[in-house]
Amino acid sequence: MLERLKIHLNKNFPFLENSKLLLAVSGGIDSMVLVHLLHQLKYSIGLCHCNFQLRGLESFGDQDFIRQYADANEIPLFLTQFDTEAFAIDYKLSTQIAARELRYNWFYELLETENYDYILTAHHADDNIETFLINLSRGTGLEGLIGIPTRNNKIIRPLLPFTRAEIDHYAKENTIQWREDSSNASDKYLRNKIRHHLVPLLKELNPKFIDSFQKTQSYLKESQELVEDASIMVYQQVAKEDEEMIIFDLKQLLRLPNYKSYLYQWLHEFGFTAWEDVYALVESQSGKQVFSPHYRLLKDRESLILSALLIDKPEQFFFVEKNVTEVNIPLNLAFCKVDDISAASNSVIFVDEDKLVYPLVLKKWEEGDSFQPFGMNGKSKKLSKLFKDEKLSLLEKENCWVLWSGNQIVWVIGIRQDERFRTDDSTQNILKIALQ
Repeated sequence: MLERLKIHLNKNFPFLENSKLLLAVSGGIDSMVLVHLLHQLKYSIGLCHCNFQLRGLESFGDQDFIRQYADANEIPLFLTQFDTEAFAIDYKLSTQIAARELRYNWFYELLETENYDYILTAHHADDNIETFLINLSRGTGLEGLIGIPTRNNKIIRPLLPFTRAEIDHYAKENTIQWREDSSNASDKYLRNKIRHHLVPLLKELNPKFIDSFQKTQSYLKESQELVEDASIMVYQQVAKEDEEMIIFDLKQLLRLPNYKSYLYQWLHEFGFTAWEDVYALVESQSGKQVFSPHYRLLKDRESLILSALLIDKPEQFFFVEKNVTEVNIPLNLAFCKVDDISAASNSVIFVDEDKLVYPLVLKKWEEGDSFQPFGMNGKSKKLSKLFKDEKLSLLEKENCWVLWSGNQIVWVIGIRQDERFRTDDSTQNILKIALQ
């Protein structure tokens, strides 16, 4: 196994030889074999261990075992403890997901603070099978069947080609000590049920099941690569990236015979799971939305618009003092005094400066705001009604800024000027305001 691992690392991860490697160690057989192998191969390694405090004294026994091993072999060690159950309750996560979040967040912190290059974990071929079967049982796309990646950013999994039986044999052959996790014997978790009952049955039905499985997974990975290539080419025809949003052209999308597959391929990485709702959005009326934890997909006329969810922030005010000629936040506005009025438009207005109360205020519109539209003397109109008449999309409404003078609107910026600040024959000071 030592020689096979050496060949595997030289072929697929040659950059590890001159890197500082942080090994995630639980104290179990898999991670202790990984430590022994890399120590034998003279790699530069450090160990890190998380005590999740989920098994009472047994958890602290694992911690002490790893500390003694690291001291005896003069290997750097990093330890931490988590109140995993409290974290899971606070963030409404399962215990397993909470432990994973805590573990990997800490690993990446160590990379930065201790100047290590990569994190290595001891996942192996049997873990890959179990993950495949878990995803298959829950329902998944192709990406859920291609298994645990050998590399994911800074995380490397060098033991994936090796089986649990090979690891067990190596440990006994080299008299490696390890700790048994009592929770591994319980069928409380789905992974353990699959490990204890389903995988042995599959191996009984086909003694070469792992070899067959690895070949199948290799074919699935090749298929996934084809899907990704096709997805990129079609994306370029259908999607347009505009600042902080992606706009999908529905006319182009609906020309595809399998547009649902493309939508899945493009959107699953943004956390969407309600796929029937996503697909129904294509035929829905404008304004309908589907949400993922951090993103929104909006139907807007002939488009689907993907954007990040707005994080609630305190209301923002931006002041414009008298004689200012330009502001750049939150919008680019130019202010200048002129002698006469040229062509006004949605993006350029002319106001009677003597009617203004300084400082002017820039802020987002709010429900209930109203103004007197230019040309409608004495008649007020709510901005919500203006937006409806202008057929503004939800995103356009959310990004609408208003220029105020005292408690009166001067300009719904980029849309309509207020009648009360228009110039007339008595105007002595004309102020031109332009949205750039």
